[in-house]
Amino acid sequence: MSVSVSCPRCGGPVRGPDLMHTESRCLVCGPVPPLHVPEHIGPEIVSSVVERISAGGATTPIWCPWPLPPGWTLTGVAWAGDDRTGVRATVVACAGPEPLGGGPADVVFVAEEPGVGLGTRFAGLSGPDPGPQLTEALRDPGPRHPEHVATAKVRAGGHPTPLWLVNSSTDRSAYAGEARGMWLHAIAWPASAGHLLAEQVVLHDLTEWTPPELVYGAPSPYLHGKA
Repeated sequence: MSVSVSCPRCGGPVRGPDLMHTESRCLVCGPVPPLHVPEHIGPEIVSSVVERISAGGATTPIWCPWPLPPGWTLTGVAWAGDDRTGVRATVVACAGPEPLGGGPADVVFVAEEPGVGLGTRFAGLSGPDPGPQLTEALRDPGPRHPEHVATAKVRAGGHPTPLWLVNSSTDRSAYAGEARGMWLHAIAWPASAGHLLAEQVVLHDLTEWTPPELVYGAPSPYLHGKA
């Protein structure tokens, strides 16, 4: 399996451990869990990533919409981590027709531990996590604070999971929330494709079961540097 390796926060090159350092590191961001992106996508690639997570004892989910929306395909899967830290983040990319305009659209779903910075990178934000605004919404989402009402709702692993719209680059829409004790990010291109999350999107963890009916498409450009 051919894999490209980069920094999860900035997309730059990553140096592996050496005699002076026990961790992988980016020259710009410092120590990071390196992002591994397979060059292709297919059932054998998904199985390989699942096996890597299981072998390392990690519990990081691989959130994939299932069933896929009509006309959509799975276009990529990646993970962040190394042999020392284990898998600390995963990302799934999908593509299909935009819900409103019918043009092409892409969505990525990121599950990550705090501090990895992969979700904010795809959102076009600085910093490793969504920030204090989302933290406040997670702490008190009740009716006393209408500004904290979730703007999207999905089901992740069988549980209703609210997501909040976060500031992002204007060419995309980005949502973030929490599932299984980790950040859950959903980023859509173009921005109007975020309407997909207004529907009842069900996220299934591929580490528990990979549907044999999954349809695979061309590799996502957003996992290979476009973001």
